[in-house]
Amino acid sequence: MRTFSKSKLLALRQCPKRLWLEINNPNLREDSEATQVSFQIGHQVGDIAQRIYDPEGVGALIDPQTEGFSRAFERSAELLQTNQPIFEAGFSAGGALAFADVMVPEYIDGKQIWHMVEVKSSTSVKDYYRDDVAIQAFVAQSAGVPLHSISLAHIDSSWTYPGNEDYSGLLKENDLTTDAFSRTEEVKAWISQAQSIAAMPAEPVIETGKQCNTPFPCGFIEYCSRDLTTPEFPIHWLPHFTAKANKLAASGIDDLRNVPDDMLGNRQLRVKTHTLADTVYFDSAGAAADLAVHGLPAYFLDFETIQFAVPIWKGTRPYQQNTFQFSLHTLSISGELEHTQFLDLSGGDPSEPFAHALIAACVESGPVYVYSAGFETARIRELATRYPYLSMRLLAINARVVDLLPITRERYYHPSQQGSWSIKKVLPAVVPELRYDALDGVQDGGMAMEAFLEAIHPETTVERKNQIEQQLLAYCKLDTYAMVRLWQVFAGKNELKL
Repeated sequence: MRTFSKSKLLALRQCPKRLWLEINNPNLREDSEATQVSFQIGHQVGDIAQRIYDPEGVGALIDPQTEGFSRAFERSAELLQTNQPIFEAGFSAGGALAFADVMVPEYIDGKQIWHMVEVKSSTSVKDYYRDDVAIQAFVAQSAGVPLHSISLAHIDSSWTYPGNEDYSGLLKENDLTTDAFSRTEEVKAWISQAQSIAAMPAEPVIETGKQCNTPFPCGFIEYCSRDLTTPEFPIHWLPHFTAKANKLAASGIDDLRNVPDDMLGNRQLRVKTHTLADTVYFDSAGAAADLAVHGLPAYFLDFETIQFAVPIWKGTRPYQQNTFQFSLHTLSISGELEHTQFLDLSGGDPSEPFAHALIAACVESGPVYVYSAGFETARIRELATRYPYLSMRLLAINARVVDLLPITRERYYHPSQQGSWSIKKVLPAVVPELRYDALDGVQDGGMAMEAFLEAIHPETTVERKNQIEQQLLAYCKLDTYAMVRLWQVFAGKNELKL
C-alpha cells in the first residue's frame, strides 16, 4: 500500500488529477513566482515560530532532507519520550505521513501529553487549513502519539513589532482540536481515494475549472490547459462580470460576440462594442471638463512599497505596506515640468524620512494627481498615524488628491486594454511611445519589491545595489511621467512640450 504525504492528500482535495500528476508526472509542475514567494514566506515564519515556541533554545529540529525519512521518523519517536519542544517531528501511519511544525510537551495529572501547532503565514484560519490539521491529527494519533490538542497558529496582522528581535506576539493560536479529532473517518476516506487515483493507469479526465486556482493556483494549469482553444474575445475582458461570466461559460458562451447586450452595463457594453469594432472610445470633452476644475501647478505622485510577513522595522505590522520610494512630477503654471524623487535603500526604516521628503516636495497648493487614489491616500494616512507631529501636513496632501483612474475609466477605452484600466494597459494605448516593457530590470510593482529586497540584503554588492537604484528610479519616474502625459491628452493640452 502506498503511503501519502499530507501535501499529496491536500492535492487530492483540490483535484484528483493534480494528485495523479504529482505522483506520475511531477516534472510537469510549474509553480508561479507568487507561489514560490509564498513558500519562502512560509519558511521564514516557520523559523520565527521555532524561536517563539522555544525561547530558551532547548528544542530539537528534525530535518528529513539530511537525515533521511526513516531516521527522521525514528528520531521523532525517540524525542517524544523527552520533555523538549520538537520541530518538524515526523509520523507515518495509517497510509499517510506528515511532519508537525511544532510539538510542545504538556502535562495532565503528572502524565506527559503533546500539543501540536501547525504554523501558517496567512492572517486567518482558511477553510482548507482545517483539512491540513485533520490529516496531521490523524497521522499522529495513528502513530500512537499521545496527542491531547492541536492548534493552528497564523500571523496576527494587528500586532506591532516592538523591535529587538522580539516576535513573541507575531502568531495567534486557534484551537482546532475538536474539529480535527472528529474527522478521522474523512481522512481515512481521502487516503482510500488517493490509493484508487494512484493506481489508475492514466490521468483522470477532469476539465479545467475553478479548482485550478482554488484554494491556491495549481502548478499543472499550463499542462492541463494546453489543448484548450482560447476565444478571440474572452468574456472575462468584461469588467465586474465574473459571476455572470461563469454562468455563461457553463452554458458554452465564452466569447464577447455571443454575450447579449441586455446583460451588460454601460461600461461593459462599451468594452464589448469597441473591442469588437476595434475602435477607440474617447470622450475628450468630458475628460477636459473633469480636469478643468483643477488648475496649475499640478503634482503627479506615485509610491513604491514593501511588505514583510515578519516585520523588520520597529513600529510596523505584518504585511503592512511600508513606503520606501516616491516619484513626483510638478507641472508649473508656465508649463515647466520638474521632477523630485525619494528612494531609501539603506535597509533602515524609510518611513519617517519618506514623510518629510513628501511634505517638502508637495509644497502647499495645487492638485496632487494619482492613479487609483486608495493606495497612496491609505499610505499617507498610515504615516500620519505613525508620526502625529506630521499628521496635519500629511493629511493636507490627501485633501488635494485627484484620482485619474475614474476619469480614465469613464472617458477612455482602447481595445488593447482588454477590459483593464491598469496604467500598464492604458499608457501604451494613450501614449504608444512610452512602454514599461522597455525599462531595464524593474517593470512593475512586484519587481520593484523584489529589487528592493535584493538591494537591502547585506550580501548585495555595491555595484549591484547602484544598478538596482537606477532601475527603481527609472520605473517610478515613468509611473508619474505617464500620469503627466495622460493628463496632457485628457486635458487637451497638446501644445505643452512635456
